[in-house]
Amino acid sequence: MNIDDRIPRDRRNDYSREMADKRRSFLADKTGETLEYTGQFTIDPGVLPGNIENFIGIVQMPVGIAGPVQINGEYAQGQFYVPLATTEGTLVASYSRGMRVINECGGVTTTVVEQFMQRAPAFLFENARQARDFGQWVSANFATIAEVAESTSSIAKLQHIEQWSVAKMRYLRFNYTTGDAAGQNMVSKATLAASEWIKQHSPIPCDYLLSGNMDTDKKHSQLNMIHSRGRRVIAEIVLKKEVLRKIMHVDSRMMAKAAVLSNVGARIAGAAYNGPHSANGIASLFIATGQDEANVVESHAGHMSHELLENDDLYLSVTLPSLIVATYGGGTGLPTQKECLNLLGCYGKGKANKFAEIVAATVLAGDISLACAVIAGHWVSSHDRLGRNRP
Repeated sequence: MNIDDRIPRDRRNDYSREMADKRRSFLADKTGETLEYTGQFTIDPGVLPGNIENFIGIVQMPVGIAGPVQINGEYAQGQFYVPLATTEGTLVASYSRGMRVINECGGVTTTVVEQFMQRAPAFLFENARQARDFGQWVSANFATIAEVAESTSSIAKLQHIEQWSVAKMRYLRFNYTTGDAAGQNMVSKATLAASEWIKQHSPIPCDYLLSGNMDTDKKHSQLNMIHSRGRRVIAEIVLKKEVLRKIMHVDSRMMAKAAVLSNVGARIAGAAYNGPHSANGIASLFIATGQDEANVVESHAGHMSHELLENDDLYLSVTLPSLIVATYGGGTGLPTQKECLNLLGCYGKGKANKFAEIVAATVLAGDISLACAVIAGHWVSSHDRLGRNRP
């Protein structure tokens, strides 16, 4: 690489307006694009170490507000106004419409079932019997392994280790609780310490790779649908037939039939989620509140369930088995992201379960709205009316 092609950096202070200006000028010389709007921002670049490298500016994302939505959770209780960062016309309006239905039906009940974050090293042996016996030794020494892992963090707590033998390998999937942090880096550090201790003390010689890819970090997997990665959260409601008819112009029996059709279609397609569009609400909330946006891949997977009741009201629920959220650390403390979390009363320690319940309730609201729009024939017309921002 020619030295003139290197991106400008300052080892003493790379997080300054001057260095951002210098990099934008460098890019203008190289590409012809001045990055005029990207270079207009209000935050102090000094708050960015640990969040980004080679900083040049801010991509401004429109943020709309949906709601209010009544949530009857164990952690989220009351009415909430939900910030959604998106460039998709109709999305905020659609979520607000679903929230209105939820409110008219008495609110959504939310439950956080469990929370784990994983790292899954793969240990290698000379043969399958060694791998099997090693696994038994790991189980017998769990208490010491947990003590070593937890010595790296005041927050991470090792709950259990799942094990699988394949050929002459033994995969260990370490499951931690991580408080109000998403915890991927935290559990990597803890598992590295534990794996080093295991390698040194195992009676059977072994080597390992810190991630054998069974943690499926930032990838969807069926394993995460069964064994939770992040938080397993459920949002449920009984939709009153009168409310569906009045607000959505939809018959509850027709909505139940449509849910059956959608379930079959999702199964044929091999979809990660059988409801209308969980990723829309999750992605928009994640961007607004400083979550790791790549975690949408795992977080959006789940199950929509329904039951037509004897009085023709409709029970509807969304289960998100691997919702990965944080209210502390990462990007949550950046200025605009912190403001959006504060709108929800969710910034800081002790708030992650509350935020998870809000995310699940938002997903349910969006699914109610889109499902009814498809049934009632409003799906295309609403996008024509509200989403026509074309070049």
